[in-house]
Amino acid sequence: MPRAQGTSLTRTNKSSSAKGPLFDTERFGQHILKHHSTASKIASLAPTDHVLEIGPDTGNLTVKILEQAQKVTAVEADSRLAAELTKRVQGKPGQRKLDLIIGDFVHAELPAFDVCISNTPYQISSIIVFRLLSHRPLPRVAILMFQREFALRLMAKEGTKLWSRLSANVQLYAKVDYLLKVGKSEFQPPPQVESSVVRIKPIYPPPSVRFEEFDGLNRIIFTRRNKTLRANFKAKGIWAAANNVVKDCNIAETIDAVLTDTGNTEKRAAQLGVDELLK
Repeated sequence: MPRAQGTSLTRTNKSSSAKGPLFDTERFGQHILKHHSTASKIASLAPTDHVLEIGPDTGNLTVKILEQAQKVTAVEADSRLAAELTKRVQGKPGQRKLDLIIGDFVHAELPAFDVCISNTPYQISSIIVFRLLSHRPLPRVAILMFQREFALRLMAKEGTKLWSRLSANVQLYAKVDYLLKVGKSEFQPPPQVESSVVRIKPIYPPPSVRFEEFDGLNRIIFTRRNKTLRANFKAKGIWAAANNVVKDCNIAETIDAVLTDTGNTEKRAAQLGVDELLK
């Protein structure tokens, strides 16, 4: 595996090639954090262990993390941004602690790590969250910056306007806390929206529920979050479709019985918390 001058180890995935002008961050939905004080504040929020950073860009946040972390694994999709980061740490104390993976985070082979810190590419925010929560071994905590509305949806509670399928799915597996707001002027280029930093702490051990099943339920009932659960099952055609496949069971009666037994016939997804959804 080739070594790159300026980092302890650089790995390249097949999807790492980049085209266009240097620092073409918009292609990856990325905005470079330019204020060093904000970078220092974000880095100080996490424990000082093995840190995974997603999308380090030119390294404004990375160099702050390297000051306190024992090791940093950074995953960067743009090979030229990765080269800029490599040059930036060359000959400095943090050089030996940096492991740089050039490639797409979604498909990259990740090592075990304790903490994730990232100014996340907004286009893949959901993918990042669920990849982290499905990673084994589980990280202890993630300190992530998102578009403000996305961050608020992660933390939303049942009965509020922003409670959604995303809120329920994330809160089944993790506790989410708001940490700080980051203004548009702190990025280059400035995004069109405000940003927020949140802490995501996975629940350990994770609940023994298949995510695909829990998400499948939420896909149905959050389609129209203010309609009753019974109406959503009927509207999605679940009853009719299943009855055409399962010949020895009346699906309509079965679903009605479950909703009645759990007291949810007239409940709406907008009102149901994680525990009630699990029930």
